Amino acid sequence: MTLTPASAPRTDTAFLQIQDVVKDFNGYKAVNHVSLDIAKGEIFALLGSSGCGKTTLLRMLAGFETPTSGRIILNGQDLSGLPPYERPLNMMFQSYALFPHLSVWDNIAFGLRRDGLPRDEVAARVDAMLKLVQLTKFGQRKPHQLSGGQQQRVALARSLAKQPQMLLLDEPLGALDKKLREQTQIELVNIIEQVGVTCVMVTHDQEEAMTMASRIAVMSEGRFLQVGTPGDIYETPQTRFVADFIGNVNLMDGAVSVDEPDHVIIDCADCSHYVGHGITGTLGMPVTVALRPEKISLTREQPADTRNGVRGKIEELSYFGSFTVYRLKLASGAMLKVSMANTVRQRADEFTWGDEVWAQWSDSAHVVLTT
Repeated sequence: MTLTPASAPRTDTAFLQIQDVVKDFNGYKAVNHVSLDIAKGEIFALLGSSGCGKTTLLRMLAGFETPTSGRIILNGQDLSGLPPYERPLNMMFQSYALFPHLSVWDNIAFGLRRDGLPRDEVAARVDAMLKLVQLTKFGQRKPHQLSGGQQQRVALARSLAKQPQMLLLDEPLGALDKKLREQTQIELVNIIEQVGVTCVMVTHDQEEAMTMASRIAVMSEGRFLQVGTPGDIYETPQTRFVADFIGNVNLMDGAVSVDEPDHVIIDCADCSHYVGHGITGTLGMPVTVALRPEKISLTREQPADTRNGVRGKIEELSYFGSFTVYRLKLASGAMLKVSMANTVRQRADEFTWGDEVWAQWSDSAHVVLTT
């Protein structure tokens, strides 16, 4: 757990309630006693690596799997026993599942026609959805005549046409290339927020979850390790797993050598960390310091206070255009990753391979973890 003040509790009225849900497959708990409240209008992301249980949980929301125990309540209605087609929600799959022989217009209209809506209402809703996703002039095209991003928007329009209370997204942008995926993330969020539908999405892509979701649940082995806003998850991870799973991080094991109400000092193998706040720990307690690479700066000169600094040798560097990542070898042999923004076109004194440098950081840069 993180040794920093806890985030303020949410006070929003729960629209979706997941109450102590378990899914057991012949003794293996794919979802293991998870509980969660989601507010109306939220875009909520279930984030985790393959096999963590996020897709199983989504399938239970959709009605494709039945919980072994626990309850799922949507807008006051217990979904237990309701088949997928009777649930007031829609699911958009990674493959989009568009009918190749139907036009874009007819793909969107398909579910409305099956529900027996009048022809005029079907036409009005389809036209409104095409306008919403900015595909009005593509209504008579077949899916194979569209780009991947356009197909994704057709699938979204089809999911929203039935005006569901909740939208479920299963790896919604996984089929798109990186640049198109980044562009489509913003478009998708704007459309969902414009409609006002509550959304639960599953993804293993950290950037996608951070960009799209108002809150995130990080899952591992069927459990929620941490639930919070993207800022909470990134800046104040509560476990080593969450710190290491979200973004890049340096993890340094050490022990508390000074324990005061307004600061602590943690001695690690290569340096001492001066942490500018107290923690709920004890003297000598083993802890882990999590330090993000972008919170570290490099200089050639030794800093006046070396408690939040360490000397190292640049073993590797990777140039990414807007920033450069350096890997420093420390005295113990451990590696420290540093990310520095390239704010000028050419530095007068560039750091390069083999340089001896000092890495330093502020007394508020670290997060102290016990698990």
